Formats: sequence, C-alpha cells, structure tokens
Amino acid sequence: MTLLIGVLALAAPARAEQAPEVPAWLAAHVGEGEGQIAPLVLARAQALYRRKVAEGAVRNPCYFAMDATRPNTAEDGGPGRRFYVICEAARTFRAIPAGHGAGRRLEGLADFANGRDCARNFGNAQDSELTAGGAYVTAEIKDSFKGYYRAAGGGDLPLVRSFVQFEGEGDAANARLRAIGGHAALTLKGLCRRRDPRSPHADADGYVLQGTLVDYTGGRSNGCTSWSPTDAAALVASVKDAPTTLYLYPEAADIAAVAHGEAGAYWNAACLRAIGSPAYWPQGALAPLIAQYRRDHPPPPPRPIPLCAAP
Repeated sequence: MTLLIGVLALAAPARAEQAPEVPAWLAAHVGEGEGQIAPLVLARAQALYRRKVAEGAVRNPCYFAMDATRPNTAEDGGPGRRFYVICEAARTFRAIPAGHGAGRRLEGLADFANGRDCARNFGNAQDSELTAGGAYVTAEIKDSFKGYYRAAGGGDLPLVRSFVQFEGEGDAANARLRAIGGHAALTLKGLCRRRDPRSPHADADGYVLQGTLVDYTGGRSNGCTSWSPTDAAALVASVKDAPTTLYLYPEAADIAAVAHGEAGAYWNAACLRAIGSPAYWPQGALAPLIAQYRRDHPPPPPRPIPLCAAP
C-alpha cells in the first residue's frame, strides 16, 4: 500500500474542465441524481467525441459515457443507471445499468477487490480485473459460443455472446491486451459435456458444452463493461458498422484528487461515504504483485469437464 500511495502522490492533478455545452433538451439529464450524468463526465465525453469526429475516427451520431463512481444499485433496489448513450442530433439520452470490475484479493500481498455496490479500486494492470477510466473508441465485434443452456420452455439454446473490443488511450492504452470491452452480463455456470455430434459447435469427439444460464446484470465484471442482455443487443447493433467513443470516469488523476481531498474533485457522494477513499492501482505497481501471487499459488492441473448426467 505504501507503493500505491507514492504513485498517487506523483499523479498529475485532475485537469481543469470547461463547462459542457448543454442544450435545453439535455439539461434535465445533467446532474447527480438517479439516471443523470454529472457535468464533469458529460464535458469530457463531449470533448472526446468531438475530437474523434474531427480526426475522422468515428462517425456514429451517438456517443457513450460511464460514471463508475456511482452506485451499482439504485435506491429502489434495481440496477443503478450509470452508463449513458447520448445522441445530440436526435436529442435523445438514455441511462442504463453497467457493471464495474470486481478486482482481486491477493492473500498476503494486496487487496484490491471491489464490493458489488460501490467501486473503491481502479487500475489498468493485466489480470487485475479492475476498471480503468479514460478515453476509449469501440472497435471490432467478436461473437463467441459459450455453450448450450436449457430454455424455460424446454429444449437447448446456444449462448453466443457478442463482445465489443475497446481501444483505449493513456492509462487505458492496454485495453486490447487486457481484452477490455463491452458485452452482455450473461455467462454459463456448472458446465458439463453433452454428446451432440450434429451440433456445429461439437468438438472432435462429438460433445458440446452445456450449462446453466446466469444473468448478472447489476453485478461485477472482470474489468469489462457489462450490460443487460437487452441493452447489450441494442448497443452492439449501434456500433457494428459505426464506431463511437466511450468516456469512462474516473481517471487516475481524478482518483488522486479525491484521495487527497482536493477542492472541486468529483465523486458520487453516496459511494464516497461507503468506500472512504478511492485507490488507483497502476500496471507498474501491481504487475509484480500479481506475478508473485501466481508463482506462490500455481494453478492445479487442468481437469476435464465432466460429462452431463443423463436426462
């Protein structure tokens, strides 16, 4: 932790912001209430989008932002809405749920795990499972088959999850190396192998993966941005042939400013009360600890996935 505090002390102070250009239709959505976007986050998201449009890097009429300092749970108990889809030309604004990185606990070395509701720890280290704030542009979309699951009405359905790769800048420049992007908050648990040689997803021995579908909307991720299945489908479709920008708050300098109590530094008040003080874990500081933990705790020999029980 001493090393972490030293890194934060050297971080550049949070940069001064110009007031965002807020047209009348958008003004009602700007603020710190539920479903609103903080002025600072909007200002940076606007600036990033306009810069990338000017560079010719994006041509999508909408842009994205996320405020990971907000609670993951709303006051009514539902998922907190902290991911924003802003379409200025069409005069539309949407606030939807999105998960933050779970982080990890390295016993005897470091604890940078996050609770479900409010994120305290952020960072860009490989295998840290932390959210890294900063500027991103959406890139290619990859579809991956996860396995089959039993549908509510009977029968087995394939889970093919789309993943939107993010390209980052600055501290987020290693997003591709970390496989950071956006996807639906869906996974399969309790995997087994079911024989189905006719399936296009069957392995060389004629088996497919079978599991239980889990929707973890409002939960934590491995560092990616996760959305509800419905929201994910719409977002993936919107960037399929038209990349756009995502500004994800907070950055390392913002975390340092809040940790040092600098005047004017922004953090969601409810979450700041819950976490006490945020922390940023950079690649240089955390990578050696993760490597040491891996050496001290080598993974067990791989075990074959069991066969599914007969129906």
